[in-house]
Formats: sequence, structure tokens, C-alpha cells
Amino acid sequence: MLTLDLTNAPRWHDLAPGVRVQLRPLTTALMVATRSDPAVEAVPEEASDEERAVAFAKALARRAVLAWEGIGDAEGDPIDPSPEAIDALLDVWPIFEAFQLTYVSKGLLLEQEKNASALSPNGPSAGASDTAKPARKPARTARRG
Repeated sequence: MLTLDLTNAPRWHDLAPGVRVQLRPLTTALMVATRSDPAVEAVPEEASDEERAVAFAKALARRAVLAWEGIGDAEGDPIDPSPEAIDALLDVWPIFEAFQLTYVSKGLLLEQEKNASALSPNGPSAGASDTAKPARKPARTARRG
């Protein structure tokens, strides 16, 4: 069953020990806006899937991140989210992976669920019969004594 969160409130997501970000809900509007982001559209056609994924994740994070905790500058002083800081945060591999798993993949999982279906009991898979036949055993002959 699909449950709807009608509050559409931002949520905190833990990305690493001591690091968490407050993110907007992953809505259709947010995904559509991210797809048309200039940085995403600027990715060359010959770019790898990985390069596309990084560009998309950064563009999405720049739109989705509202606040964060546990993130600071080189001197260890807390900093506020900015486009440059968000991009730098996602350049940290474990953070990128956590962002993909805890935020982006939830939307993609729902997309996959609607594309999956069980075998139809009355479709082409119904009533299928085996086409392979067992090998015949050689006939036995009675021994005459």
C-alpha cells in the first residue's frame, strides 16, 4: 500500500555519524526542476552514467537541503549550506552514497514498484506446460532361464 504524507514536511536524514541534513520532501516538482537544472543539462551526451548521477545528485541536493548539522569549514567552524558547500559535501564518497540511499533511492524504489508485476494467471504464462519430455528407458526383456 502506498501511504501519503499529506504534511509534506521536511525531514532530517543521517548521512554519517554526527552528520545530518534536513531535506525537502522528494516531490515530482523537485525532480522535474532538477532534471531541467542547467548543470544537469550541461552534462555532455558522451558522459558516463556515473558522471550523470553525480551531476543529478548535486543539483537535487542544492534544491533539497534546507539545513544541516555536523558540517564545518577547514578550521572546524560550523557553516551554513550553500551551493558550493553542498557540492563539496557530495564529493565525499560515503556522504554521496548515503544521500543516494536514504533520499534519492526512495523515490526510485517507488518508480520500480510500479514497473514490476507478477505473472498473470490468465496471460501468456498461464497454463504453461512442460515442453521437455523425459528420456525413454530402454525396454526390459525377460530373462529366459
